[in-house]
Amino acid sequence: MDYISALYYGIIQGLTEFLPVSSSAHLALLPKFLKINDPGITFDLAMHLGTAFAIIIYFRTEVILILKECFSLSSKGHQKNSRSYYTLNLLISTIVTFILVMVGKKLAFEYGRSTNIIAMNLLVFGILMWIFDSKGTRSQTNYMFSTVDLKKASLIGLFQSLAIFPGVSRSGATLTISRALGLSREEATRFSFLLSLPIIIGGLVFKLPDFLNGDLEFDISICIFGIFISFVVGIMTIHFFLIFIKRIGLWVFSIYRIIFALLLIFLLN
Repeated sequence: MDYISALYYGIIQGLTEFLPVSSSAHLALLPKFLKINDPGITFDLAMHLGTAFAIIIYFRTEVILILKECFSLSSKGHQKNSRSYYTLNLLISTIVTFILVMVGKKLAFEYGRSTNIIAMNLLVFGILMWIFDSKGTRSQTNYMFSTVDLKKASLIGLFQSLAIFPGVSRSGATLTISRALGLSREEATRFSFLLSLPIIIGGLVFKLPDFLNGDLEFDISICIFGIFISFVVGIMTIHFFLIFIKRIGLWVFSIYRIIFALLLIFLLN
C-alpha cells in the first residue's frame, strides 16, 4: 500500500459511501484492479472515518440537535416533539442494525468479499432500488418527524444491516426500503446519511483493538492520508447528491449497478 493507492481508496470511499452503489464492493474489488495486496476490512473501515467526519460537518446542525435530544429523552417530564420522534426512529433503526450485524458479521467477513456474491448483491439490490424508487412518492414528506414508527424504523435498520455484505450498499438498501415505505427521496436520503454515523463509529470501535495492537497490514500515515481524501470527496458528494436525487432519482445508479454486476460476472470469472 502506497500513497497513490490510498488516494484511490479515499476517492472511491468518498464517492461510493453516499452514492447507492456499495462502497464496500468497490473497496473489496479495488486491490484486484490496483494489483496490490488487500489491506483488509480494517483499512476499509478506516476509510469510513473520513466519510463519518463529512456527515458530521455537513449535517452539524442536525447532529447537534439529535445528540441534545438523546440526553433530553432520559430526563423527567420531557415533552415529546418532532425532533424526539426523529431521534427515536434513528435509535430504533440503529439498535436493530447493530443486533443483526452482530449476528451476521462472521458470515459476511468470511464469504462476503467473493466476486460472485458481490455481483449478485449489486444486481438484485440495484433492480429493487429502481422498482421502489420509480413507484415512490414524488412529494416531500416528513414522516419520521411526525410519529415513532417501530415497524418502519425496524425495517430500515434491517435493510441497513444487510450492507455488511459487499455489493448491497448501505445507502442503497436504506433508500430502497425507505422509498418502499413511503418516504420521499429527500427525507429518505437525509435519514440514511444520519443513520450511517453510529454504524460507522460502531464498526471502527469494533476494530479498534487491531489498531492498538498494531495488527495491521498498512502504514498508519498512508491510512490517515486516505481518510483525509475520503473526507474531502465525501463532503462534495453529499452536497451534489442531495441536489441530484431530487431532480433525477435513483434509476441512474440502478443502471450503474446492473452494468457493474454484469462486468464482474463476465470479466472476473
